[in-house]
Amino acid sequence: MNSPTEMLEAEHRVIARIVGITPLLAERLEEGGVIKPDILQGIVEFMRIYADKCHHGKEEDLLFPALGEKGVPMQGCPIGALVADHVSGRSLVRRLAESAEAYVRNEPEAYEGLIGSLRGIADLYPGHIWKEDYLLFPMTNKVLNPDELDALYSEFEKVDLRIGHDSLERLARLAGDLERQFG
Repeated sequence: MNSPTEMLEAEHRVIARIVGITPLLAERLEEGGVIKPDILQGIVEFMRIYADKCHHGKEEDLLFPALGEKGVPMQGCPIGALVADHVSGRSLVRRLAESAEAYVRNEPEAYEGLIGSLRGIADLYPGHIWKEDYLLFPMTNKVLNPDELDALYSEFEKVDLRIGHDSLERLARLAGDLERQFG
């Protein structure tokens, strides 16, 4: 795989594993069930590092500016809308983290925050991933020439190196483990 859009699509498949279990965890809490705090903390870590720092970072710091240089508007659709989704996702993950901490302290309001943020993640990400896979990435492959795509891929690899392949692989395994456990 030498395509930057294929790399981002592969990351989407991993992110979708976590997103896919969030409504199941919310349902468990709504039914009075318990979730181990380390599972919630693992989801927060995954969303902050894998989904945001790695995946969204590649898009916001590298892909979107490259498209902007080719004349794609940075406001509105698609880039402005996708950045707004990223901001919403960060807010949901922040709320999830705060609620997970309150959950550990056995605070009653933690349940509402956990359920709301888990459901919010489940509502936001499938549409966001669809917009990128079926609108942004095909456009990227038309707007950027092969040399520009190769250069972008090389920059994406540097992001992975800075974060650490071990960390990214560990988080991808976590996504698979949680999907098997709850999916």
